[in-house]
Amino acid sequence: MRKQNKKPLLVAADIYRPAAIKQLQVLGEQLDIPVFSLGDKENPVAIAEKAIQHANAYARDVVIIDTAGRLHINEELMGELKSIKQKVKPHEILLVVDAMTGQDAVNVAESFNEALGIDGVILTKLDGDARGGAALSIKSVTGRPIKFAGMGEKLDALETFHPDRMASRILGMGDVLSLIEKAQTSINLEQAQEMEKKLRKESFTLDDFLDQLQQVRKLGPLDQILGMLPGMGNLKKLKDVEFDEKELKRVEAVIQSMTKKERRDPSLINGSRRKRIASGSGTKVQDVNRLLKQFAEARKMMKKFQEMQKSGKKPGGFKLPFMR
Repeated sequence: MRKQNKKPLLVAADIYRPAAIKQLQVLGEQLDIPVFSLGDKENPVAIAEKAIQHANAYARDVVIIDTAGRLHINEELMGELKSIKQKVKPHEILLVVDAMTGQDAVNVAESFNEALGIDGVILTKLDGDARGGAALSIKSVTGRPIKFAGMGEKLDALETFHPDRMASRILGMGDVLSLIEKAQTSINLEQAQEMEKKLRKESFTLDDFLDQLQQVRKLGPLDQILGMLPGMGNLKKLKDVEFDEKELKRVEAVIQSMTKKERRDPSLINGSRRKRIASGSGTKVQDVNRLLKQFAEARKMMKKFQEMQKSGKKPGGFKLPFMR
């Protein structure tokens, strides 16, 4: 909403779950979005009404009311939701369900839709292929669309749900469109164009290598990113390949412990320099040696990609810093 120049307001209307209000306030601080709260003694219906008045007074044009969660239908709480709906007349009612609960998620969605009339579903913890069935079942029993999917634990892991893309992921066919969208929002186009020029001139340095690793990290967990590529969905299941996010941090530490000259020209890094870099980065000399070897292989690979455009041949593989 904020990317669309809206001014959201979060409303803490869950007065039943311990620390629910505080949790929303912490999230609001992290997102830099205000949270309206009247504590846990006020009635949720009154909280919702006063929140709308507050939003009008402070020019907040999107109000998101967080009501109490419930796995099994409670008539008293359901009546509370009906009262909130009657009083504030929301433009949209979204039900958040946990994909890991399986059939329970389907039952809750069906009951809520019958009692309240929902407009859509947000399905969380959908970052695993085995849970795709819940999405199909919920859509079938409610007739309502799944609008968003939670694909991880971080705050930016909420994605617009595209059924065709989810089907492609489940079938191991990748999800290139979602990957492109992630890249468009995470990667600086000017930097990418500048990097292309460097690759063509073969002036790719360790500084550039570090920058590219940081750009990749912005896209999300590495196994998820690779899973979006056609034919790569099962790569993470291979016995000889593991994805080590911590290794990326070690790579960053090693490169950042080098001097500017060493980053530009790795051939300067002799034995004594390697010991100094390892000490400064809290790693071992073997880690420095491995990085330099991988960097050299990466440069060779990039050169082969350039040649591949002319010859049509496929370059050989090599292991990246996050693969063991």
